[in-house]
Amino acid sequence: GVDWPMSRRQKSAPWLKIPFPQHPAVGSLVIELPERFTPGRHALLWQILTNAVIPALFTLLLCVGLYRLLIRPLNQLREQANAWRADRLSSRLSPQMTSRQDELGELNRAFDHMAARLQSTVQIQQQLLRDLSHELRTPLSRLRVACDSEQSLPELRERLSREVEGMRRLVDDTLHLAWLDAEREKLPDEDIQLLALWDMLVDDACFESFWSPRQLSCDLGSECWVRGHLNTLAQALENILRNAIRHSPPGGLVRLGGRRDGADWLIWLDDQGGGVDDGDLERIFAPFIRLDGARPGDGGFGLGLSIARNSLRLQGGDMWAENTLEGLRIIMRLPAADRETVE
Repeated sequence: GVDWPMSRRQKSAPWLKIPFPQHPAVGSLVIELPERFTPGRHALLWQILTNAVIPALFTLLLCVGLYRLLIRPLNQLREQANAWRADRLSSRLSPQMTSRQDELGELNRAFDHMAARLQSTVQIQQQLLRDLSHELRTPLSRLRVACDSEQSLPELRERLSREVEGMRRLVDDTLHLAWLDAEREKLPDEDIQLLALWDMLVDDACFESFWSPRQLSCDLGSECWVRGHLNTLAQALENILRNAIRHSPPGGLVRLGGRRDGADWLIWLDDQGGGVDDGDLERIFAPFIRLDGARPGDGGFGLGLSIARNSLRLQGGDMWAENTLEGLRIIMRLPAADRETVE
């Protein structure tokens, strides 16, 4: 065996001493080996190399590989979290980290998405705060002027009531928009017949605007059923209808139409307000945007379309705008209900 003890006398061949396994006290077998069995001069060096150095090198390579594979990505994630803690929300992970096809790559992409979402939320909130303070400055200035004026008490009360009501609507709409932007859970939905919802909204719109019901027509039939949250869908459609009435000329026509598109319904509302520039079709959905030069009319704070779009997106739908020959068309995509006729 290789582990058997071997010795070499001075200037002689190596010899091997093997004790008898059955009777070790009797004696041993001593064998003199040929010269080719003589242990090498560097046997100890090779033993150290094979038993210590080579395993140590493999262990070092394994540690370096594990560090590059696991520890360094975790360190970068820690640096990313520290950057967020220092309010550097624009900091992002490197493309090498987000392009990995393993669990750490998924974690890195989730971190980047979370950072982008957090930065967007903070920017929106800051923009809403700036816009809200700007919008409130005008009615507050008018209130100040009204208090310093020599108006009679009934006129002063009317002015104060009008300005306070305007500020209340502004604050309510801004808070509603902020809630819609922060809400990420899909709202509970139900089957909604758009024709019945439209009839209810037309009654309210005619009462507020003094329009005739003949000016608010609907081309949808009783087969148009969608899935959505009734209150938020009604508010979104009401905001679009009010916006269409506000920007249409007196005696104009606002028409609701739609068609089935696979598993969805495409619903559109046409007005006769002249439309907007093609470059502003997306800007009209931003908060506090009022294109007075593009579309005639006044009133409102530029929040209606923003609230309407966010409401539809929380219901699994979407909204966009297109120009027509006579005005602006607001298009809504809503999930279709399973049934197609009124029960």
